[in-house]
Amino acid sequence: MQPSNKGRFKMLYSFIKGFRWLYVLAILFTMLAIIFNYLMPQIIKVLIDSVIGTEEFKLPKLIINYINVHGGREMLRSNLLPCSLLALVFAILSGVFTYYFRVFIAKASEGTIRKLRNHLFDHIQKLPYSWHVKNQTGDIIQRCTSDVEVVRNFLLLQFIEMVRTVFLIAFSLIFMFMMNVKLSVIALAFIPLVIAYSAIFYKKIADKFKYADEAEGALSAMVQENLTGVRVVRAFGRQAHEIDSFDVKNDYFANYWIKLGFLLSKYWGIGDLVSGLQVMLIIVLGSIEAANGVITLGEFFVFIFYNSMLVWPVRNFGRILSEMSKTSVSLSRIKEIVAEEEEQDCEDSITPEMSGDIEYKNVTFDYEGVKPVLKDISFKIKAGTTFGILGGTGSGKSTIMYLLDRLYDLPDSCGSIEIGGMDIRKIKRNYLRSNIGFVLQEPFLFSKTIQQNIDAFDHTGDIELIRHYAGVAAVDDAIMGFSKGYDTIVGERGVTLSGGQKQRVAIARMLMQKSPIMIFDDSLSAVDSETDSKIRAALKDNTAQSTVILVSHRITTLMHADVIMVLDDGQVAEMGTHYELLTNENGIYKRIYDIQSSLETELIYDQQAVTIGGDK
Repeated sequence: MQPSNKGRFKMLYSFIKGFRWLYVLAILFTMLAIIFNYLMPQIIKVLIDSVIGTEEFKLPKLIINYINVHGGREMLRSNLLPCSLLALVFAILSGVFTYYFRVFIAKASEGTIRKLRNHLFDHIQKLPYSWHVKNQTGDIIQRCTSDVEVVRNFLLLQFIEMVRTVFLIAFSLIFMFMMNVKLSVIALAFIPLVIAYSAIFYKKIADKFKYADEAEGALSAMVQENLTGVRVVRAFGRQAHEIDSFDVKNDYFANYWIKLGFLLSKYWGIGDLVSGLQVMLIIVLGSIEAANGVITLGEFFVFIFYNSMLVWPVRNFGRILSEMSKTSVSLSRIKEIVAEEEEQDCEDSITPEMSGDIEYKNVTFDYEGVKPVLKDISFKIKAGTTFGILGGTGSGKSTIMYLLDRLYDLPDSCGSIEIGGMDIRKIKRNYLRSNIGFVLQEPFLFSKTIQQNIDAFDHTGDIELIRHYAGVAAVDDAIMGFSKGYDTIVGERGVTLSGGQKQRVAIARMLMQKSPIMIFDDSLSAVDSETDSKIRAALKDNTAQSTVILVSHRITTLMHADVIMVLDDGQVAEMGTHYELLTNENGIYKRIYDIQSSLETELIYDQQAVTIGGDK
């Protein structure tokens, strides 16, 4: 359901708070600039009618007395400098006020948009992990950049132009009615017509822009995904396919803008026609009025001037309505993010000791109402022990860890997860997560140096400590082999490093946290067996005080764990030590062990055969 216009602009107003006085000053100064700009034609009118012509001065009595004292009409005829200087003063004042109104509106709009950007970034950081899974990164970025830029342009240009337009129309009509009511009524009659067809086009433009904006979001998402996976694209020779896919979405996007362009062309064409008719009618009727002596030549000249100043604001008002339709769509897309509910702690959330036992009690969980991933599982992880989890794809291994870290929240009716006897739903999220170290199978590295990535969360700056944990993760030698060592930039998403190196850097980063609970979610999958063994041996010495959870498909990674749990289709199939599980000849663990052992044996024979062949 789309948010209402009222809700959208009400949201925008909440970000304007704190900058309202700047907007008020901008409106005040633009009004003063318009007043002085509109006074200049009055000087021309007096010059034509009362200085060059013989009409009586239609000026305040004080000014007429001043002119009479200093020589009257003849003095002004022989010396036009006073009138010229007065016009110059009005022009300068109009320019000064215009300058300051631009300064104030720039400060106000940029301050508002800065506040909006900061809120969006902060808000997105606090949205549930499930929201990020459901929304494409490219579309989120597009809303936070392109849509925010549309709102910025509205505040910087359209909003103040809308205010200026109201003032321009009001002052134009006031001066025009003071000179000739008949012509003014004719000029005024065109304004409802402009507003009427602008309102009709407003809805059509909004709909077209909405589809164009969504198409741009889809295009941005595709580009972001393609650039992120550029190595996969090239490895599989998929460049031509990706280019074709991009062309399809790009054409789809371009076609919407072409349709929007056609609609805007019709809109502006009708506007030019109506405005042209209005100007022509005023000139023709004004000429007749002047020829009949109803208005003076100066009044006719100035009336035409004011009418021309009226035509553009009226036309501009229609343009502002069309731009507002775009702004409305962009605000709607931004509001969809702002309206999303942030992760919340319960009112009595606590920060308990995190070194206790971890216990899952009758936990059942599914994603978005689909088939349950976990089915009434219960188990306990003793504090300070190493707990292994083995299972096939889709068995629920990672889900168990995501629930422990509260990346997904376990509903109240689906069991409980406790640490030290305390339900994790009562623990503050930030506190919980800061006490759980997490290494994913596909770790994310920032576009910084290796040192900054390892020291990302603690910012100790202690290179010796950083190197120590890099050594534990068996990556120190590889890092020192780079020309810049720990100052090597890893590149976006860590593309400079191999898969195994990224995993080991992520392990070192997690170890720097010194968390009481450490989770390795298949985080050694990209390293060879020998390196795996070295890391496990080093981890044993450096995680003695922590509860370690190893999730893996490789039995050699899990075999030294104190307890190993085997998952099958979201249920606990087996549990015990490595040797206990091997005694069950019909068990899943024994079957996987036999398969992996035979594969490793074959690999050793193959390597020996290659070596012997090389010796010969």
